[in-house]
Amino acid sequence: MTDALLRRVAALATLSPAMLRDEWLRVLKSEPPRLTPDLMRLAIAFRLQERQLGAVSARMRRELRTSSSQRVAAPMKPGTRLLRSWNGRSIEVIVTECGFQHDGRAYRSLSQIAREVTGTAWSGPRFFGLNDGAR
Repeated sequence: MTDALLRRVAALATLSPAMLRDEWLRVLKSEPPRLTPDLMRLAIAFRLQERQLGAVSARMRRELRTSSSQRVAAPMKPGTRLLRSWNGRSIEVIVTECGFQHDGRAYRSLSQIAREVTGTAWSGPRFFGLNDGAR
């Protein structure tokens, strides 16, 4: 990135929400959606970088979609214990050779356990704090 682009992206951190909405209109040429200021900064910075450095090709977007759907969390050693508190209840999961064990039952994925515990669809690795949630 050029120094000018770096300065421009860094300056986004100093803008108020109203100023960010104005910058959104100027850079993205559309009405700003209802987003948090942090998300607006990220979207504006992405567009600025995309203009200078070029957009991701359609082929690369397809590859990224395919690889992200196949992304696997870092392997855990059998015997590893995962602990999570949920609604006042302690959730304990043991990593096994073939998957996971929770409450005496075998599971193939952490997401199955998270779904059973919460009653809603969750990313298992995210529920158990194994990634930052950015994926």
